[in-house]
Amino acid sequence: MTSVWLRYLTGADIDSLGITDADIVGAVEDVLADHGRGQVVFEPRTHLVPDNGGKGHFNILRGHLSAKQVSGVKVVGDFVGNFERGLPSEMALILLLDPDTGMPRAIVDGTMITEARTGAMTAVGAKYLARPDSRVLGHIGARGTAWWNVVLLDSLFDFAEIRVTSKRPESREDFGRRLSERLGKDVRVCATAEETLDGADIQVEASRLVEPEALVRREFLRPGTFLVPYGTISALELTLLDDIDKVVVDDWRESRSGDPRFGALRPQLNAGLLTADGVHAEIGDVVAGKKPGREHDAERILFWHRGLSTTDVAVADMILARAEASGVGTMLPYR
Repeated sequence: MTSVWLRYLTGADIDSLGITDADIVGAVEDVLADHGRGQVVFEPRTHLVPDNGGKGHFNILRGHLSAKQVSGVKVVGDFVGNFERGLPSEMALILLLDPDTGMPRAIVDGTMITEARTGAMTAVGAKYLARPDSRVLGHIGARGTAWWNVVLLDSLFDFAEIRVTSKRPESREDFGRRLSERLGKDVRVCATAEETLDGADIQVEASRLVEPEALVRREFLRPGTFLVPYGTISALELTLLDDIDKVVVDDWRESRSGDPRFGALRPQLNAGLLTADGVHAEIGDVVAGKKPGREHDAERILFWHRGLSTTDVAVADMILARAEASGVGTMLPYR
């Protein structure tokens, strides 16, 4: 009987590999181009909502990369109150599989990958959809994916001004301080969403609401604004799409999948204010050059990404290749 071993990679293992910001953005941009070329198998997420009094739920994401011949499944929790226990809101594991045999290849800590690939999706979206001369970033949210949003966006745009806010003063102050140290520039910590977003060239909403609230309003948008809302619970004014020239999504089927309570534009979908006819493109089509991104400086463009399983698989596979080459990780006997 053939022996089967799989590699287990912890967060510390991943940290030891020297993965760069450019590595993560490159892996995500490449797999988005594969989406546009039809070289992936993508399944929308499903949810597991335990009977836990609304403390949180699990997302199950599945995908296959044809070019790299790897399949994967991620299970990630979304537990907004975890900060009270000193835990990340989102903790994840990714299982990588051989699509020819079904053999498990690796179990990878997916917490950093979830955060980083989300930030990379925001950054790649901005690369194709924001004005190249964008100078001011406004960001709502200070946990998990927020760090990677700001760091990766700044790596592309080198902002003259970065504004951040979050619900808790201690959270936003700490977030601003850490970002300033990392980026080597002042980061402006704001008390309100209005102060953070109003007139910013690039606006990102990564809030952790438990009930819908109109934090992002129409009057904050200016000609040329690029807006990325992706909080689990909607933070958008219901009629905000009236002022948007183009809506781009990561995957239209994914936009409509899962529990109808979850998703930044779910209220607009549920009310019939966002339909297939109102979507300009999926981001893969833009990255692959099949549809235009930004066509003039005055366009107000909204990019809604819910999280593509294929980006998790792509980043995890890139990390696994580095680990195999470096002999990093723990080998576990499967049979």
